[in-house]
Amino acid sequence: MAFINVEIKARIDSADELRGLLLVKDPRFVGTDHQIDTYFNVQNGRLKLRQGSIEKHLIFYERPNISGPKTSLVSLFKADKNSDDLLNTLDRALGKKVVVDKHREIYYIGNVKFHIDQVQDLGSFMEIEAMECPDYPDQQSLQEQCDYYMEYLKVKPENLIHVSYSDLLMQLDADK
Repeated sequence: MAFINVEIKARIDSADELRGLLLVKDPRFVGTDHQIDTYFNVQNGRLKLRQGSIEKHLIFYERPNISGPKTSLVSLFKADKNSDDLLNTLDRALGKKVVVDKHREIYYIGNVKFHIDQVQDLGSFMEIEAMECPDYPDQQSLQEQCDYYMEYLKVKPENLIHVSYSDLLMQLDADK
């Protein structure tokens, strides 16, 4: 399955404050997932295997590293069975790039997905992902949704992150 989304990632000071703002909108709470994302060496884009109790996918995405809302082209493959075998096969074929270990609260308001993340070695973050659907079929409408929720959730421009958690972890390792 392939789709587009418009997304942002930002550092947060208070998960409780963000959660409180979200709860006012009566979101659908999916749960808290302990996710291990293993990124692999690929020529373009990013390829990761997400292993969690709620979300289990092989995910390929292409997204520019820019601050603020950015459009991603995403391909998902459900990997709920034998994910350890898939992990080992991909590692042998491509090699691991980096592993991201996080605890993620997952909420939905319509087609918009919200994450409150606690990422090992990095800290606390939030994500907004406005995902393509029949009512919001194009980049412009998804961008408008993302912009609305950024304002509603009081996302400060200086807190926006332009790269993935994998990039932040690799930079952290390089700085050691």
